[in-house]
Amino acid sequence: MTRLRAGLPAALLLAALAGCGRPPKPTQIVHDAGTVAYVDESQELPRLRYADGQVSVNDRCIIRQGKLNPRMPPIYVNGRPIGFC
Repeated sequence: MTRLRAGLPAALLLAALAGCGRPPKPTQIVHDAGTVAYVDESQELPRLRYADGQVSVNDRCIIRQGKLNPRMPPIYVNGRPIGFC
């Protein structure tokens, strides 16, 4: 029994790391709510189109003023999506 308990944390760590792979392409991310994609990738700071068809109100991150991150879910304010980095 002691042997089993000693190896359990290592086994759990290996199982958790086995699920880690390369992240999906940043141009099209699938959230629980659906697919997120950049509207126009040719722009330096493109807006994001969310699964419900709405486009983000902002074109840059409110916090760092950088490109929006499609992996971050939006916050809806008055029914409009606000993207983050």
